[in-house]
Amino acid sequence: MKKQDAVFIYSEDLLTYKFNHHHPFNQLRVKLTYELLLESGMLTDKQIVLPRMATDEELALVHDPAYIQAVKDAGLGNLSTTKGESYGLGTEDTPIFHNMHEASAFLVGGTLTAVDQVMTGKANHALNLGGGLHHGFRGKASGFCIYNDSAVAIRYMQEKYSARILYVDTDAHHGDGVQWTFYDDPSVCTLSIHETGRYLFPGTGDVNERGHNKGYGYSFNIPVDAYTEDDSWLHAYKTSLEAVAAFFKPDVILTQNGADSHYYDPLTHLCGTTKMYREIPKVAHEIAHKYCNGKWIGVGGGGYDIWRVVPRAWSFIWLEMLEKQSITGNLPTTWVQKWEREAPIPICTKWDDEDGIYDPIPRRQEIEEKNAHTVSRALFPIRSHQKEASSH
Repeated sequence: MKKQDAVFIYSEDLLTYKFNHHHPFNQLRVKLTYELLLESGMLTDKQIVLPRMATDEELALVHDPAYIQAVKDAGLGNLSTTKGESYGLGTEDTPIFHNMHEASAFLVGGTLTAVDQVMTGKANHALNLGGGLHHGFRGKASGFCIYNDSAVAIRYMQEKYSARILYVDTDAHHGDGVQWTFYDDPSVCTLSIHETGRYLFPGTGDVNERGHNKGYGYSFNIPVDAYTEDDSWLHAYKTSLEAVAAFFKPDVILTQNGADSHYYDPLTHLCGTTKMYREIPKVAHEIAHKYCNGKWIGVGGGGYDIWRVVPRAWSFIWLEMLEKQSITGNLPTTWVQKWEREAPIPICTKWDDEDGIYDPIPRRQEIEEKNAHTVSRALFPIRSHQKEASSH
């Protein structure tokens, strides 16, 4: 059987992860992206792979069994408020909903499905946009995330495939749950480019968070300033990813693709546009082929403007996996007409943002200089090591 370039993990089961109608985390964005790709003629039935539900044993690769049981109890209405709060369940960020264990386990299983497709050689690349829940901890829900699919997938790849994994997180919020899970592990390298935690959840992700014990030097953070624009953000991303990949030389790359660094996102303070979201997967793709024999697994993440931003930003990942990113112009009329009836705001109609979607940023030069300095600080250890090596 011929290896596919890429597979797309999808079923309606991924949409059951739903806190309530008013919650900003809305998995309808996965369906919006799926249908946009279908209507564009860029996704076929043979490229779609159904997700499975992760087993309790797989979840326990990262999560405490008592926590898994608490999630099950919560989803059946059998968890007390006090006990729930001790696990981060029933909070404003992570409300309890019916069958929340099953819904969450499907997101994890979707990412494990993507992993197996790539690591067994069935496909070079795999995309599970239902995943990317990077704030989940061993025994606690946090920041809209119950189980941490990326952390489980990384541990799964370590145990099943003995892989060295580079995890790259471009969500506007720091990838804290994944970082802390592997903070002392030198076979996992984490790179997170995010808005500074001075004003934004979860408040971590400082340059000085570099790892612990044997894992020291394998955690990289690039906290960019509020109001960072495309060019400065992309400089930080490209410079850091190329340097970190050359230093770590991974077997596989796992990218978390939060789409909340866009100017329109209601929860963050960055000024990205579709220019950024076209470039993010291009660089990841290059790194995957340069170091990993093409092995690249992509997951979703944050992204709270589901009508104007997420479907386009996430489509670009899939199009890059197929090497079909040249698509421009108008979005399919059928897609626009269907969803503009549902959208509470005017929906996007073109693949790319037009110039001038926001007013000029007064502090642009100061922000760019600050971000460049942050990148230099973050990469100083590996740059100095390379300098030493070349001098011998």
